[in-house]
Amino acid sequence: MDQIGTHNPESGIETTGLHGLASIRWNLSEAELVEIAVRRGEAKLSAHGALVATTGKHTGRSAKDKFIVRDENTGPVVWWDNNAAMTPEAFGALHEDFKTAAQGRDLFVQDLIGGADPANAIKVRVVTEYAWHSLFIRNLLIRPSAADLARFVPQMTIIDLPSFVADPERHGCRSETVIACDLSRNIVLIGGTSYAGEMKKSVFTALNYRLPQTGVMPMHCSANVGPKGDGAVFFGLSGTGKTTLSAEPTRTLIGDDEHGWGENGVFNFEGGCYAKTIRLSAEAEPEIFSTTRRFGTVLENVVLDENRVPDFDDGSLTENTRAAYPLHFIANASKSGRDGHPKNVIMLTADAFGVLPPIAKLTPAEAMYHFLSGYTAKVAGTEKGVTEPEATFSTCFGAPFMPRHPTEYGNLLRDLIARHGTDCWLVNTGWTGGAYGTGQRMPIKVTRALLKAALDGSLNDAEFRTDLNFGFQVPVAVAGVDSGILDPRSTWSDRGAYDLQAKKLVAMFAKNFEKFAAHVDDAVSQAAPAMPLAAE
Repeated sequence: MDQIGTHNPESGIETTGLHGLASIRWNLSEAELVEIAVRRGEAKLSAHGALVATTGKHTGRSAKDKFIVRDENTGPVVWWDNNAAMTPEAFGALHEDFKTAAQGRDLFVQDLIGGADPANAIKVRVVTEYAWHSLFIRNLLIRPSAADLARFVPQMTIIDLPSFVADPERHGCRSETVIACDLSRNIVLIGGTSYAGEMKKSVFTALNYRLPQTGVMPMHCSANVGPKGDGAVFFGLSGTGKTTLSAEPTRTLIGDDEHGWGENGVFNFEGGCYAKTIRLSAEAEPEIFSTTRRFGTVLENVVLDENRVPDFDDGSLTENTRAAYPLHFIANASKSGRDGHPKNVIMLTADAFGVLPPIAKLTPAEAMYHFLSGYTAKVAGTEKGVTEPEATFSTCFGAPFMPRHPTEYGNLLRDLIARHGTDCWLVNTGWTGGAYGTGQRMPIKVTRALLKAALDGSLNDAEFRTDLNFGFQVPVAVAGVDSGILDPRSTWSDRGAYDLQAKKLVAMFAKNFEKFAAHVDDAVSQAAPAMPLAAE
């Protein structure tokens, strides 16, 4: 077996269970991986030097094909209402078949770290069939030094073979695609999909399972810190502005997607960013746009024009076009990936119903309520079959990656907010002046102005009113912001239509929260939307 690259010879490929390989390329650099990917026809170079790859029929996560092994450890603690189970026997058969499928292949290995806080980090060995996948995960996780690679001993293994075809009857899965996570042995097997994001989300899933046991809160959020040490975390589902709003040139970026919050403060899980690029522009998002013109960046499902210039307005392959790049490609990124306890927690939602105000202040109980709700809305055209605004509730702003019950994470967050005196805000980046199709998208200048006031502390001195639908506190006036936009009802030409829309949305919140009612205390239950106030 031919082996190339730096690695620990005392902790070789046998840690993965693989054998009979043709060759292994260990921890290759960006240039080496780009050369191989292009030579093998896996990807092509853009006009500006980024590596451009397509992922075939899977242009996003295959959520219904993800499984967790149910054993004596995971059985009592995993939230099985939200996670599909696989038996240890089926996983064992799948693992054996992965080993067989890998024989005779040329594979790539990256030894990487998930977690910038050494006390809570996990060492991850990622084995991939594609060179561009190896570059992708090298960009997204934390890269050890050469000295550390020479003594690297993995604690978690991911094997990603897109060409593998799963057998539902033999492997206990749903289709020919499978993402199987054995959280007791820390092994993840990914087959039948070329979508690279499955790898990074598998690390997130493992940390989400491990960290709460030690009192550390894992978070699907971005994070940054201002010049006065005023850290902030931004929760939000796809399309709410999580990456865009945290990439603020006057603040240091800690990370754009996955973090932990524990005794020592906030720390990034990753060493890179995985930013959406659909309709990306240099004017609106200059920091992210600049990374798409860097050698080493991976552009996923981005269409190139005849001159190989990325056309970020072209969503013909998918609306979920992405750029994967190392964190240091952002000029003001943190070198340590760590910060103290945040002064502010921001929960982002894109309310396509046009009901929520652009910003509201939350108590710790309200923060837990909205964290467990995880609300945003899809709009017409973003997904097949969506013809009008559609509410989406993804608990903890990341339900697909939460192995434990949501209230376990919610209680951790509420306790941390209360213990450290952190202010919490709900920010609507969605629609104002009407629902999607009638109103308009919340101006990003308004969102940025309100966030600036929240983060610098000046918003705490504003006059607030109680929202009649949701019961939280909404500022009446903020310097530099039209006061009218702070009261969403006043922006609608038909106030009665607003009231009906608000009633509809509140009912959706109530229906969604029924599954949590038995697991939360009275304070959180009372933080639910307050329609009786509106009736009065």
